[in-house]
Amino acid sequence: MTQIRRLPQIDLATLLASPNPHVDLKLDVYEKETKGFLKAVSTYKNNSIAQISELRERGAAERKKLQEKAQAIEAETNNCKVLEIELNEILAKEHAERREAEASVAKRKRELAVLNERCSSMDVQIEEYRAIVANLRRERSKERTTLTSYAARISPELEVCQTLLACVVEGVEKDQLLIRFTHIDDSDLEREFSFILDVAQPSIYKVLTTSPPLPVLASLVDNLNASGDIYGFIIRIREAFDKLANENN
Repeated sequence: MTQIRRLPQIDLATLLASPNPHVDLKLDVYEKETKGFLKAVSTYKNNSIAQISELRERGAAERKKLQEKAQAIEAETNNCKVLEIELNEILAKEHAERREAEASVAKRKRELAVLNERCSSMDVQIEEYRAIVANLRRERSKERTTLTSYAARISPELEVCQTLLACVVEGVEKDQLLIRFTHIDDSDLEREFSFILDVAQPSIYKVLTTSPPLPVLASLVDNLNASGDIYGFIIRIREAFDKLANENN
């Protein structure tokens, strides 16, 4: 039970009548009790701070454990969600592959039916192709005969041209002729002079290249397109090469 300290009674009239009025405030007792009180307050404060710190640390540790547990649960949940997504994708892929396989099988069955129908008419088509091949062979034989006859007329003229002009005429690409000359340069009779003539369009002849270059080539090509005389053009080209090679000799 708390002890209640009573305050001392002071006779104010007696005190004022005395020659040296003085009130004993008992400051030493007050200071002692005050120190005791402050010490008790300080002890209480320190204890409270220690308890609060302990509770705070304990709460922080518990909160950390709960956070770690929550993070672990969240990570596990995320992993489960990822696995679920992957499983759903695998299932969807398997369903799609199954549908594709079923569609492919149905398509192959339809194709097989079509092939069976085609096979039933294959013999007739083979006979038709044989007849077409026979006709083509007859037409090719006629064309070969015509070309042989045409070559027989052209070859002598070409051979004479090649012999007289010391040149060789060759086909290099479609509608392109390579004409090579020798015996032009007096200092080197084996030296070659050549040009490529494009004859794809009649009356619009083109010289794609010459070796060596000819300064008068443009005028010679203009004369060729005006006259259409290829043999005369070959002769004039040779004369131009001859002049180019021997004008300084």
